[in-house]
Amino acid sequence: MFKRNRCLRRVAAIASLSTLVAGCGILSPDDPEEDEPIAVGTTSAPSTLDPAASWDSSWELFRNVYQTLLSYPNAATTPRPDAAKECAFTDDSNQVYRCELRKGLTFSNGDPLDARAVKHSIDRIRKIDVNGGPAGLLGSLRQVETPGEREVVFRLDKPDATFPFVLATPAMSIVDPDAYPADALREGDSVVGSGPYTLRSYADGERAELVRNDRYRGFAEPRNEAVTIEYFDTSDAMVEALRAGRIQVTYRGLAADDIIALQGGTGKDEDLQLIEGSGTDISYLVFNPEDPWAGRRPVRQAVAHLIDRAALAHTVYQDTVDPLYSMVPNGLTGHTTGFFDEYGDPSAAKARQVLTRAGITEPVPLTLWYTTDRYGSETARQFTEIKRQLEDSGLFTVTLKSRPWKTYVTGYQKGEYPVFGRGWFPDFPDAENFIAPFVGEQNALGTPYPADRITDELLPRSRRERDRAGVVEEFEEAQRILVEDARLLPLWQGRQYMAASEDISGAERALDPSTIMMMWELHRKTSW
Repeated sequence: MFKRNRCLRRVAAIASLSTLVAGCGILSPDDPEEDEPIAVGTTSAPSTLDPAASWDSSWELFRNVYQTLLSYPNAATTPRPDAAKECAFTDDSNQVYRCELRKGLTFSNGDPLDARAVKHSIDRIRKIDVNGGPAGLLGSLRQVETPGEREVVFRLDKPDATFPFVLATPAMSIVDPDAYPADALREGDSVVGSGPYTLRSYADGERAELVRNDRYRGFAEPRNEAVTIEYFDTSDAMVEALRAGRIQVTYRGLAADDIIALQGGTGKDEDLQLIEGSGTDISYLVFNPEDPWAGRRPVRQAVAHLIDRAALAHTVYQDTVDPLYSMVPNGLTGHTTGFFDEYGDPSAAKARQVLTRAGITEPVPLTLWYTTDRYGSETARQFTEIKRQLEDSGLFTVTLKSRPWKTYVTGYQKGEYPVFGRGWFPDFPDAENFIAPFVGEQNALGTPYPADRITDELLPRSRRERDRAGVVEEFEEAQRILVEDARLLPLWQGRQYMAASEDISGAERALDPSTIMMMWELHRKTSW
């Protein structure tokens, strides 16, 4: 949804073009502002600069400064070649995947980007094996071979039609073997990549300055020379910077109050535009099986009977998100309403019945954790509302605790939290990516979730099928298991909102299918 520049509504009374240009402040090609970096604000700062360590929204920066074999050109929903010239399975069983690299690829420092660099990049992810890191994405990979300088062959130990999607994730960013150790993470705040931009400077949690990389060879066609990403702790501070003109675009973290205000488009916001799109990001609760209370299935099922998603969406998020009853979001093949089908509308009576059958007659003490600076300023209000819902039933006594993201991650990876909140932005647009990352001994949560029927049967069966519309049955059955276990409890599905000053174009084209911003699509308007 675009708010049209009001200058267009004034032109009827203006006779000359020169007056129009002066009245609307249109930038000419020679305007020095054209060369100024576009400033983008977000509340989602990277947790690391090394792709081998990240299975989180650090990918938003990676997509712009590193390169992957495959990626997503604008409007594409399946991976296309980027650093690769071409890629394809070479067998009928989806177990041998071959890529040929483009000619003349180099990193930003001039070192060659060849098959050796690709193999090094993938192998180090598995060797370093960061807890909760991206090694979990490579569960089907047996080995990487380099028959030639520009040829890479991935041999899988099981069929996996989703492997091209994995290669397109920023976790599989190609790094320079001479700059990134094979057995340790790179230290420091610099990046050696081959993406559309180079990282000119970086201040952790504050700012990343990107400048166009003239060595880049891939599908992207940058429409600006430089982008500065500003990291904010709160939506309020970010929107204040937008209104003051210190940034031109916001991405991730707009609070519901700000969205509602921007939708009005009057007064102090009349020079701004709000871009709304569908989203596949989700919010959910995770229960720690090692906790004496959260580890008990009846306790988790009682919580599932009490959570009022509609109230969260309406009261906390002012209907800028939608209630979610499946770990697979609406819009993807495999979406169900399993949690509603099983638990129905919120019911204290049903929750009490579940607990009583398990011999639990006293209020259950639960500690719920959330992060203070990752998923927007409503997060604290969301957990306050969840606490109210649980305690109003008389069945729970709830303690809320929180930490900033970096220490929060460390805590849940160590198993410190009985129940904790997480958000998930998909690695790739497939139902697989809303199930596989959360189950198994090694997963994105750092919390082991043995689910043999899912990991050993349903997911392997689905990966044999290249036509992803043909695996609905497997995903539906996997979700029935998730519903019964209630180890993961979906809360809501987000929509994508970006705000921008009226002289910025390209925001509507800047999100890839994983809702990662492709900064190179942003540009200033030069004419009407």
